[in-house]
Amino acid sequence: MQVYTTPKLNKVKVTSDFWKRYRELVVKEVLPYQWKVMNDEADISISEDPQNNGQDKNSHAIANLKIAAGQMKGHHYGFPFQDTDVYKWLEAAAYSFGYHPNPDLKKITDNLIDLIADAQEDDGYLSTYFQIDAPERKFKRLQQSHELYTMGHYIEAGVAYHHETGNEKALDIAKRMADCIDKNFGLEEGKIHGYDGHPEIELALSRLYEETGEKRYLDLAHYFLNQRGQDPAFFEKQIKADGDSPDRDLIPGMRDFPREYYLAAEPIKDQKVPHGHAVRVVYLCTGMAYVARYTGDKDLLAACDRFWNDIVKRQMYITGNIGQTTTGEAFTYDYDLPNDTDYGETCASVGMSFFARQMLNIHAKGEYGDVLEKELFNGALSGMALDGKHFFYVNPLEADPAASKGNPGKSHVLTHRADWFGCACCPANLARLIASVDEYLYTVNGDTILSHQFISNEAEFDDGLKIVQTNHFPWSGDIHYEIENPNDKSFKLGIRIPSWSANFDLEVNGSAKDLPVEDGFIYLDVDDKSLTIDLKLDMDVKVMRASNRVSDDFDKVAIQRGPIVYAAEQTDNQAPLSLYEVTPGAKTEYKFDKKLLDGVGVVKVAAKRQKIDDENAPLYVDASKPVETESAELTMVPYYAWANRENGQMRVWLNK
Repeated sequence: MQVYTTPKLNKVKVTSDFWKRYRELVVKEVLPYQWKVMNDEADISISEDPQNNGQDKNSHAIANLKIAAGQMKGHHYGFPFQDTDVYKWLEAAAYSFGYHPNPDLKKITDNLIDLIADAQEDDGYLSTYFQIDAPERKFKRLQQSHELYTMGHYIEAGVAYHHETGNEKALDIAKRMADCIDKNFGLEEGKIHGYDGHPEIELALSRLYEETGEKRYLDLAHYFLNQRGQDPAFFEKQIKADGDSPDRDLIPGMRDFPREYYLAAEPIKDQKVPHGHAVRVVYLCTGMAYVARYTGDKDLLAACDRFWNDIVKRQMYITGNIGQTTTGEAFTYDYDLPNDTDYGETCASVGMSFFARQMLNIHAKGEYGDVLEKELFNGALSGMALDGKHFFYVNPLEADPAASKGNPGKSHVLTHRADWFGCACCPANLARLIASVDEYLYTVNGDTILSHQFISNEAEFDDGLKIVQTNHFPWSGDIHYEIENPNDKSFKLGIRIPSWSANFDLEVNGSAKDLPVEDGFIYLDVDDKSLTIDLKLDMDVKVMRASNRVSDDFDKVAIQRGPIVYAAEQTDNQAPLSLYEVTPGAKTEYKFDKKLLDGVGVVKVAAKRQKIDDENAPLYVDASKPVETESAELTMVPYYAWANRENGQMRVWLNK
C-alpha cells in the first residue's frame, strides 16, 4: 500500500514575466507613489471621485497617526477608516520584501511600525478618529464607526509584516489590538453583544490565529460570525443610545441602508443569499471560510456554499466584477447585470480573490481556481493603470465619456483612471493582492498539492521537493512542470483544468496520458525522483454569450481567449461602438503585440457595422426599412488594459 506524505509549502518564487512586471511595478512605482499621497506630498487631483468623496488634495492618513501619537496637533481628517489606507499599504510593502529586498523601504516601514505603536493606546485600542476627536464614542456606533474593520486591517498588516520580516513589535501591536477587542466584545456580562457594521475583523483574527496559534483569537472571530444578526436591532439601539440625531452620524446616510446591507437582518446560518455592500459580503465570506475550516462549523460552511453559488452563478460579471449598483456599492438581485452602470468595485474583486482562495482550502474544486483566475487577470487587475499611479474604483463593462458627463446616473463611471480617491480603499488593496500573488498559486490539501494557477513559479516544499512551472501564460496555453523529488516522497499532484479549456492534451515524461477530470482537476501520483509534465490548454478565441436570464446581455456576445476577457475601445475602432454586430461564428484572429500596452494579445473579430443615421433623420422609423451595413473588423484588447490610451468609448458585450 502506497503511503502518501503531507507536503508543506515553504516558498514560492514568481517567475512569470506578466506578473513580475506588476510585482516590480508595486515596488518601484505603486508603493512610493502611495506613500507620498498618504503623507500629502503628491500633486494629485481627487476631484473626479466615483462617490464624490474627494474634499481636497490631501489624504492626511499619516498625519492622523502622528496626531494620535502626540507628534502633531490638529483634528482628524477623512473617513473614520482613513487609517486603513496606511495599513493596507504596509501589508503590501511587507509582501514585497519577500521578492524584492529594499533597505530604504524597510527603514520607512520600520519607522511606520514605531509610529503606529506610539499611536496605540495602553489598552491596545487604535482608531485615530476616535482617539483624536471623539474618545467618548469608542465602540458606541458600530454600524458606521469601522473601528473593528480598521483594527482588522492593521492586524492583517501586522501578521504579514511579522511573517516576512520577523518584526515582533508589528505582531505585538496586532495582539494588543485583538486583546482590546476581546476585552470589550463577547456574550459575558459587561461586554458588547455586537459586531462591526463592516466585516473584516473576522478574517483578520483568523490570520492572527494562524500566526500565533492563540485559539482565543479564533474563538473571537467565531463569536463575531455567530453573533451577527442575533439581535437585528443592535445597530439601531446603539444609534439611539449614542444620539439619534443625523448630525451624530459618523458617515452621512449610512443609517438609511436596511439591515440586509450590513448582513445583520438575521443570523448568518439563516441567510439564504448575500445582500448588501459587495465588499462587506466577500470579506464576511472569507472570514466564514477561515473559521469554518478551523472549527468545523457546518452552518458557516453551508453559508459559504450558498453565498458562493449565488454570487458566481447569478450575480457575477464575465470579468469577475461583483456589486452591480452605485447605491451602497451593493448587490442587487439575481441576473441583474447592467453593463453601463455596473459598479464592480476593485475592492470587491480583490475580496472575491480572498474568498476563492479560502474555499480552495476547504474543497478541491476547480471552480474556485477558475474564479480566482478570472479576478487576477480581469476584474481586480483592471483597477490599476499600467503606470501604477492611476486607479479605477468602479469597473464598468461599457463606458462612454459623453454618458458619464451627461447622465447623472452614470457619473460614477470614469473613462480614465483617477490619481486617487477620497475613499481610497482600492489602490492599496490591489497592491497587497499583487504583492502576495505567490501565496495564491498552490493549495495543500492533506497529501495533495493543488496547482490551480498558471503563473510561472518555482515552489519549494519540505523534504527537498521542488515544483517548477514555466509558461507564457496568459498568452500561451503550453504549461510545463518539472518536479524534483530527491527523497522519493509519495504525494498527489492536482492540476486544474480551466472551465474555458474544453479540450487539453497531457504528457507525463514525454508520454501521452488520458486522465479524468474530477471537479475541475486531474490528479497524478508522484513518487519518482523527477518528473516532467506538459499540459496544453485550448487557447482558441471564444465568442461567449450570457445566460438568457441576463436581460442586459440578451442578443449580445463577448470575446474571451484563455482567462482573458476582451474589450473594444474607441481608440482602435470607429465610434459609436454600439453599431458593430458580431455573430457567434465570427472569424477571429489572435496576435501578440509586444509594443502595445506593455505587451498584450490582440484579437481581431470580423464584424458588420451599421451606417450611422443622419442626425436630421427621424428619431423613430419603420423597422421594415433595411439598415445599411458594411463589413468591418473589431480590434479588441484585454479588459484589464483598457483606458490606458486615449479617452473614449469601451464595450465588452457586443451586439449580434
